Amino acid sequence: MEKQYKVLPLIPLRGITIFPHMVLHFDVGREKSLLAVEEAMVNNQQIFLAGQKEAKVEEPEEKDIYDIGTVCNIKQILKLPGDTIRVLVEGENRAKLVSYIENEPSFKVKTEILEDKECEDKDKCEALIRMVSDAFDEYIRLSNSVSSEMLLNIDEIDEPGRMADIMSSYLILKEEKKQELLEAYDVYVRLEKLLLILKNEIEILNIERKIGLKVKNKIDKSQKEYFLREQLKAIQEELGEEDENKKEIQEYLKKIKKLKLPKEVKDKANYELNRLKTTGAYSSEGGIIRTYLDWILDIPWTKKTDDNLDIKRAREILENEHYGLEDVKDRIIEFLAVKSISKSLKGPILCLVGPPGVGKTSIGRSIANALNRNFVRMSLGGVRDEAEIRGHRRTYVGAIPGRIVYGMKQAGSKNPLFLLDEIDKLNSDFRGDPASALLEVLDAEQNKTFRDHYLELDLDLSEVMFITTANSLDTIPRPLLDRMEIIEVSGYTYEEKFQIAKRHLIKKELTEHGLGEDKITFSDASIYKIIEDYTRESGVRNLERKIASVIRKSIAEILEKNKESVNITANHIRKYLGSEIFSFDKASKVDKVGVVMGMAWTGYGGDTLPLEVTIMQGKGKLQLTGQLGDVMKESAEAGYSYVRANAEKYGINPDFYKEKDIHIHAPEGAVPKDGPSAGVTMITGLVSALSNRKVKHNVAMTGEITLTGRVLPIGGLKEKTLAAFRAGIDTIIIPKANEKDLRKIPKSILGKIKVVLAEKIDDVLENALVEDSKNDN
Repeated sequence: MEKQYKVLPLIPLRGITIFPHMVLHFDVGREKSLLAVEEAMVNNQQIFLAGQKEAKVEEPEEKDIYDIGTVCNIKQILKLPGDTIRVLVEGENRAKLVSYIENEPSFKVKTEILEDKECEDKDKCEALIRMVSDAFDEYIRLSNSVSSEMLLNIDEIDEPGRMADIMSSYLILKEEKKQELLEAYDVYVRLEKLLLILKNEIEILNIERKIGLKVKNKIDKSQKEYFLREQLKAIQEELGEEDENKKEIQEYLKKIKKLKLPKEVKDKANYELNRLKTTGAYSSEGGIIRTYLDWILDIPWTKKTDDNLDIKRAREILENEHYGLEDVKDRIIEFLAVKSISKSLKGPILCLVGPPGVGKTSIGRSIANALNRNFVRMSLGGVRDEAEIRGHRRTYVGAIPGRIVYGMKQAGSKNPLFLLDEIDKLNSDFRGDPASALLEVLDAEQNKTFRDHYLELDLDLSEVMFITTANSLDTIPRPLLDRMEIIEVSGYTYEEKFQIAKRHLIKKELTEHGLGEDKITFSDASIYKIIEDYTRESGVRNLERKIASVIRKSIAEILEKNKESVNITANHIRKYLGSEIFSFDKASKVDKVGVVMGMAWTGYGGDTLPLEVTIMQGKGKLQLTGQLGDVMKESAEAGYSYVRANAEKYGINPDFYKEKDIHIHAPEGAVPKDGPSAGVTMITGLVSALSNRKVKHNVAMTGEITLTGRVLPIGGLKEKTLAAFRAGIDTIIIPKANEKDLRKIPKSILGKIKVVLAEKIDDVLENALVEDSKNDN
């Protein structure tokens, strides 16, 4: 068959696809398209219509127009107001755009008429036609978009290609899909594509129908429930029975009148109660309102407990329940003394900082007992959602108040003692920063009007006594830290642990195990044995576990051997707890070159940190080992630079850095070590090794240094001193600036240790190095 070509004016269509045998009208407003219509009316009234790839393009170019379109006959033209005309066309043939002849003033193109490629396998084609017809029938039934008369007209069509085109024209599809059908001039392929599209549309229509039925059933159910409730209400009125909803509202009214609520809270409660009256009792909105009313009526807006301002009684309670912790006890007594004179004193915000197990949390409860206040504890460890503090807004599903409001409800008074535990463990993420939310809570000037997102009412927290606890201040944001009064709770000495165990822990564990104090008794030596050889901590938590373990094993022995009682001795401890777990590093009895005893602070208390320096022939390499952190590495490098700068002063060859390799090692290499207090230890070790002078074995030291040789202050002096004392050290060298911290060290320890105060590194070396110093080894 010869190819047939036609030269025709072109109109690009936006959002419309025209198939052969399809009658359609569309509006023309673009100047180029108007000129194309005029030219078509002059020449045979035929025009080529092709779709635009992007409907939003106002002035399409060649690349914006599909190559396959439809040759149409113009049947009618109707002028509309303005410069727009409405054109009625009938599709005649598919055609392919071969080339553009003119682009201005309108599009004129050469087209190739595409004849339908008929099916070769008639039986296969017939089967496909039937499947398409059945699918189209189902589509019409589900969509209700095509009249049944149109279905009869389609059934009368014998040509498969024409039938497919007419069906395609009635489908509600995206233009991309319609263009695919238009471009399929192979009838069999066109029918296959049409069948796939129909099946997909039928599936979507079925889903829409199911969803529609579900929605309708729910609406019908709600209407039915409303009708039945109205009937029930009418029946109850006839019988004289009180409506449950009215009864509930009356109870809320009684509560609101009975409670002495602030005006703002009372107005809010009445407003919500009026909303509840107009809302269905069983509606979801009614449930939300009831929950909100329950919350605001349960919060102690005005309830208070009377503070017990008897200072002697408070001191007695604190002393009986806790041994040590003098700073905390003194601060509470001060608070009571001032409050007994000034009744309007706001609650202080204390932050107890110290290692785990020293009694930070438990003393909070003791303080509440001493003050006669209700006690609430809130753990902040791992909290990373701001809503935990401020609550969720009521627009959210499942909204609840924050834990501050929950704690106030739990306390039952507006002036409880509120313990915020582990404040240094707060986190933040995409849900907000809870530390920033606490700024308002812990500010005495702001917390009088603390606003929870759920309540949307001002809650007065100014009379709450907040106590926070932390293991370290490093992770607490500065603005939050600024709002709190810091009290350091350092680790216990051996004697303090002994007294705590004897006075509190043993009695507590015996009571928990249901025993009297006469059944199991501990000798002093046994308590010291547990403290020295089986626990290594600043607090007493592990000590309590070991005592409990000894008691359990003693109970087993009493029952097995029919004993009346057991007196625990040091030998029993080894028998019950096995071999000693810990042995503190004891100081060497021999002076050595390059071996220095440092003092370190960890989260579990103080420890001694021996440091070894050795010199080898080499090229000036400085090697650091022992899992040293960045700060200690910098201390080593600063010390190395200081020694180089002052080599002659200490009798060291100034060229040592060219000829000698230096290796600094901190034993116990598996334990990471870091902190700004090892500078003096580094320099002492370097000077000792390079000048071949021995270091006194009975000396330990701590302090950071500068490049000019000044000794800088450090922290954790009490814990470090206790660790040095345990290790058998009798002389410690500390920065002069830390002299003020000596008062925190027990006098029983200070009386047995010589303390050297150093302002410069020369003071350290003078007291640490042996005078007549040549190495014997």
